[in-house]
Amino acid sequence: MPNPEAVTAPVPAPGGNPRAVPLLGLDAADLVRCSARKLLSLSLEEMRAVQAHFRTLGRDPTDVELETIAQTWSEHCKHKTFKGIIHYVEHGPDGLSEETFDDLLKATIVRATKELDRPFCLSVFEDNAGIIDFDGENAAAFKVETHNHPSALEPYGGAGTGIGGVIRDILGAGLGARPVANTDVFCVGRFGRGDGAAEAGILSPERILSGVVSGVRDYGNRMGIPTVNGAVLFHDGYRANPLVFCGTAGVIPKDKIAKKVSPGDLVVALGGRTGRDGIHGATFSSLALEEGISSSMVQIGNPIVEKKTADALLRARDAGLYRAVTDCGAGGFSSAVGELADGAGARIQLENAPLKYAGLAPWEIWLSESQERMVAAVPEKDLDAFRKICGIEDVECSVIGTFSSDNRLKVYHGEEMVCDLDLDFLHRGIPRVRKEAVWRPRPARPAGSSGAGPVRGADAGRALERLLAHPNIGSKKWVVRQYDHEVQGGSVVKPFAGAGGEGPSDAAVVRPDLDSWKGLVLSNGINPFYGEIDPYWMAANAVEEALRNLVAVGGDPDLCAILDNFCWGDVSDPSILGDLVRCARGCYDFSKGFGTPFISGKDSLNNTWRGPDGKISSIPGTLLISAIGVIDDVRKCVTMDLKRPGNRILLAGETRDEFGGSHFGLVAGNVSGEVPKVDAGTSLALMRAIRSAMGKGWIESCHDLSEGGLAVALAEMCIAGNLGADADLAKAPGPLSGKNAGIRTAFSESAGRWLIEVSPANLAGLKKHFRSLPLAAIGSVTRAPVLKVRSAPGKTLLRLKVADMKRSWNSFSEAR
Repeated sequence: MPNPEAVTAPVPAPGGNPRAVPLLGLDAADLVRCSARKLLSLSLEEMRAVQAHFRTLGRDPTDVELETIAQTWSEHCKHKTFKGIIHYVEHGPDGLSEETFDDLLKATIVRATKELDRPFCLSVFEDNAGIIDFDGENAAAFKVETHNHPSALEPYGGAGTGIGGVIRDILGAGLGARPVANTDVFCVGRFGRGDGAAEAGILSPERILSGVVSGVRDYGNRMGIPTVNGAVLFHDGYRANPLVFCGTAGVIPKDKIAKKVSPGDLVVALGGRTGRDGIHGATFSSLALEEGISSSMVQIGNPIVEKKTADALLRARDAGLYRAVTDCGAGGFSSAVGELADGAGARIQLENAPLKYAGLAPWEIWLSESQERMVAAVPEKDLDAFRKICGIEDVECSVIGTFSSDNRLKVYHGEEMVCDLDLDFLHRGIPRVRKEAVWRPRPARPAGSSGAGPVRGADAGRALERLLAHPNIGSKKWVVRQYDHEVQGGSVVKPFAGAGGEGPSDAAVVRPDLDSWKGLVLSNGINPFYGEIDPYWMAANAVEEALRNLVAVGGDPDLCAILDNFCWGDVSDPSILGDLVRCARGCYDFSKGFGTPFISGKDSLNNTWRGPDGKISSIPGTLLISAIGVIDDVRKCVTMDLKRPGNRILLAGETRDEFGGSHFGLVAGNVSGEVPKVDAGTSLALMRAIRSAMGKGWIESCHDLSEGGLAVALAEMCIAGNLGADADLAKAPGPLSGKNAGIRTAFSESAGRWLIEVSPANLAGLKKHFRSLPLAAIGSVTRAPVLKVRSAPGKTLLRLKVADMKRSWNSFSEAR
């Protein structure tokens, strides 16, 4: 029942009629105008399908029905581009190839997981989060969401409710998982390009990043969940349309994973009250951003309410007081109840929903995306006990309806029925999208290996200092230290490593249960610069980087899973959609190549900006891969900081001439060439060898090579350990030869490489352990805090003091 002090919707007088939307008599042009005017984001074909359905009923839809269909059929909820029919043409080196995808998601992401059939995957692609086995009795849930458009309009609220929403995804996974860690990744425009005033309606990147960091900080910290892993990327393509990825991991008893409503169960809403904030959030996410869009579409968060709601829900879960639960995310009650009721049915009384204030129309109550709300299916016999727990935790709960058995969604406001929808039509009546996609290779200039461009004669020391100061590589201290990554007491490998807390950790490790040494490892891989050259290899690198980071701290490459987040531009453009298809194919190939299943994901398409001239601009196609794995004993974890003078430094993996999309190219200018390729077989073999060697205690530090390549990784290890290193690049596996071989080896971004620190006593055993895999000792740790790199014996390529490198690495953060 609603709290007696809550505001509730006024009940209309008997005989009143819900407002019908005159749809049956509209022609094509009027249908398009109706969709645009009401922010439905429905195509003409979809509007015609709605019109035809209601013609068979002999009536127009009500506003509640039309709005319910629009949010359910939104790109956000139905992933209709991925699930549509795409005719794909690829212009390859051997000529044209064509393929028609009938559901790209099933043909790539889902197919890989199905074919791998890993037994530790307990729930995939069917709930609010993916779930894997953790320790036999408990499971781990993981989800990463985006909140891009809201964060562009109102960065603080958009990001705060983004992290709040993904936390509720974890609370709504199975019968509810306990959140134990948060992650975040932000992609914004480059700083220092003005305040955005010259571009109407665009907030400056500085304003956006400051706002989204504050939003995640305040929500996550107040919820008592550590934020332990993430990234910040700068690229001009995100200037008008930033990307905000928010992730949460949680643990859940394995016997609490299954859920199903039963007819007669009560529909109970608990948590926050309902207001107008966030209305049309689901449909708005499919529109191009442009000047004049109201920030009222951004939800208003309250983390304290969500914390209390989480506590109440998990207590009720453990007491067995409900059969199913989900969160009110996009579409609010319409989505939450509509999804839970599919295959059953529901009857809802809107006047029972507690409101923030009076005056909401029925469709606004039903569609509102006000935050901190959950919906549970509670057997009538358990209602009193459920209410009691909510009362103890100071959480409002209200019975807003009953689940039925007629597979219809019936919504009332007082005695008047404002919605009567067949759930089969609602969820499966949407017309299939049909689109054309084309991919053509981008022309490549000669790589730096040819001697062209600034690789020739470049100052390696100056290049390294500039790379360390680059916002994509330099310290994110000013961001990370706003987050509480110690709360709950389970953080093992933290965002920074080393005695001074200066080095960037490759991944995060947390102990969900402080009575156990078992841990969860979280990592990610993302590089849109590669995607501008070839999205297939961007996918390969993102998958490999997430796994490479996971292994660098002690994760098991054979006991982990990944999540995909596609953020793309205008997918009505065949070339942009072609990039998406090619990227998805890369996801399939390298999920299979590494034997790593996808367990969940999310796409955010049509990330575009319409300028004053009406021109649509798209973000660079961006793929985030997030990985979750299990570590049997967190005491065996390894960090990236150098530990001991006299230890040997080894490079695992081969270095090749791969400068396409490289950060060396960004700081040196006009450097192009091949994007890094991934050899899944060799990389996986190296991962297994590294993980096994860590189990034997042979590896004292480990760091993956990514942006900036070998030189940056060496510098970061020195900075973290406050020690020096002496390295000879001529000893690197697969040594490059010819002109500028040293600088090319130092800054190539070839995938599948790690730097490993090992004591001299364990060197022979480690080399034997790696057998024929590419591994070589390239140098030693020195007590003097100086990084000295030689391109050949007696030929110094660069020599920099650790203090100077640290100053460069911290320069961006300290400027904030």
